[in-house]
Parts: sequence; C-alpha cells; structure tokens
Amino acid sequence: MSILTLLDYASVLVFAASGALVASRAQLDIVGFAFVACLTAVGGGTVRDLLLNRDTVFWIADPNNILIAGGAAVVVFFTAHLVESRLRWVVWLDSFALAIAVSAGTGAALVSDQPAIIVVLMGMATGTLGGLMRDVVCNEVPLVLKQGELYISCAMAGAICAVVAISYGLPTQWALSVCALTCWVLRAGSIAFGWHLPVYRSRPPRS
Repeated sequence: MSILTLLDYASVLVFAASGALVASRAQLDIVGFAFVACLTAVGGGTVRDLLLNRDTVFWIADPNNILIAGGAAVVVFFTAHLVESRLRWVVWLDSFALAIAVSAGTGAALVSDQPAIIVVLMGMATGTLGGLMRDVVCNEVPLVLKQGELYISCAMAGAICAVVAISYGLPTQWALSVCALTCWVLRAGSIAFGWHLPVYRSRPPRS
C-alpha cells in the first residue's frame, strides 16, 4: 500500500468523522449523516482528481474510501451524544483532516509531475473544499471564511513547505510529513492561541 493511499484513507476517515459531527449538530437522520460524511471526506479529493485529469477519481478506483466514510458516519451517529462539545470536536478533527488531506493532495500533484504552483493549489483544494461543501450543505458558516481564521493559509503554507523540501532533495515521504506538520501547527495555533491574519477594516471616505 502506497503512502498516498494511506494518506487518502486517513484524510477520508477524519474528514468523515468531522462531517458526521456537523450532521449531528444539524440533527439529521443516519442517511443524512452518511451523505454529509462522504461529501466532506471525498469532496476535495474529487475536485483535485478532476482538475488533474487523473484516469479515475480516487474513491471510484478504490471504493474502500466510501466504506470508510460510511462506517465513520454510522459510528458517529450512535456516539455523537457522548461528546460534550461537538463544535470543539469538529474544529479539532477538521484541523487533523486538513493537515492530512493537504499532504495527500500535494503528493498526488507531485506524482503527476505538476509545476510547483499547481502542486500548491492542489494541496489547498484537497484540504479545504470538502469542509467548505460540508458547511454550506449544513448551513454553517464555512471555517474557510471565518474572519481572521488561519485555514486556507495553513494549507498553502504546508504545500509550499513540501515543494521547497522537495527542491532541496528531501525524499517525498519526508516532504509530505513536513507539509502535514506545518499545516497542523499553524491551524492548531489559530484554534488554541488565536493566531490570525490581519483583517481588512473599511474606513469612511475623506470629506
């Protein structure tokens, strides 16, 4: 089993759990849980594969990804009531999924011999679009758009670090580890310590 397959499985599992927890906040039935979990788990990777024109979208080539997402949804459906603060769990689970998915997307683009800018964009797309779809479908404020949050910027930083590491001769698996670690540390800092980017403040026009 390749490192990219393992990364896909890991990101699918964690993103599916975060999607199912959002479904629990929306009080959906078990089918709704499965739909939101699968959408969150494979949304970003699907867009990545379509844009890269890969032979087959990853979860069609390997349906185990859908089984993993569906299994996670069922488990969360029966255990979500045990989580005292679902939103907090969603945010932290999402941070881990983001880091894993960005490294998976970055790795997929590297394997396809894409230029650096495409590698970075595919890492960002894989990590963020599934969560964006989840939040829109469940009528939540998307995490990627929350004021001042480090989110897309974390994905971009992680993917850039991977590209730089590869350019200096670091093996791909270590470069992807650097990618995931950079992404997660920045996201965790935003959650725990309020790290954020400057936010534009409009000012009234001068008279």
